[in-house]
Amino acid sequence: MIRKINFSDLFVSDLGWLQSRFHFSFAEYCNPKNMNFGVLRVMNDDIVQPQNGFGAHPHKDMEIFSYVLAGELSHSDSMGNEETLLRGDMQYMSAGTGVVHSEMNGSRNEAARFIQTWILPRQKRLSPNYGSRRFTRADRLNRWLHLLGDADVSDSGAAVGIHQDANAYVSELEDGQSLRYELQAGRQAYLKVLEGDIALGDLALGHGDAAEIRDAPIELTARSAAHIMLIEMSADVADD
Repeated sequence: MIRKINFSDLFVSDLGWLQSRFHFSFAEYCNPKNMNFGVLRVMNDDIVQPQNGFGAHPHKDMEIFSYVLAGELSHSDSMGNEETLLRGDMQYMSAGTGVVHSEMNGSRNEAARFIQTWILPRQKRLSPNYGSRRFTRADRLNRWLHLLGDADVSDSGAAVGIHQDANAYVSELEDGQSLRYELQAGRQAYLKVLEGDIALGDLALGHGDAAEIRDAPIELTARSAAHIMLIEMSADVADD
């Protein structure tokens, strides 16, 4: 089964300095029927205006990663980490017992766009941890780039291990290129089109659209230059 989520149907939060589209209940958007998809708890499509951002704020008991699509995103946290990420870079934080961090766009003239994603950990009160990875376009061009995978699986091939049975991939496809993902029995996936347009089987998905995928093949073709993210996980965790 494939269920399409239209970008135009997502909740829009506009604070002036921040424009966000929430895939699931978050902040001022509260919908008990749309709390999560399996262990995927948050996916926010954020645009932060120049010289603005999220000031210092706390998190706990969550696996959080941000994938940058445009501009620059500067991170600092209570563990002493500070860095600036650019297009195609990823930052990861296991909030565990608690961490305070900020995310700012230090550019004077360019908006920053990034996808912020939260995944529920398999256990609480883990030791906080932070990491990041920088990737080139070639790393994800017409292929799956494995960003995150289960830290308990030593040979997952993921760039970063997380505390959950879940995987995150991205790919940047040239026009007309096709890609397939073998979704195993007992698994499900959430696909988001970050940029461009694709065909997911017979279903057309445009910029920002998403799809919940259960018990169906993942076969997609770029209808223009496209950039996609796939979150794959066990189907054993029921949606709230």
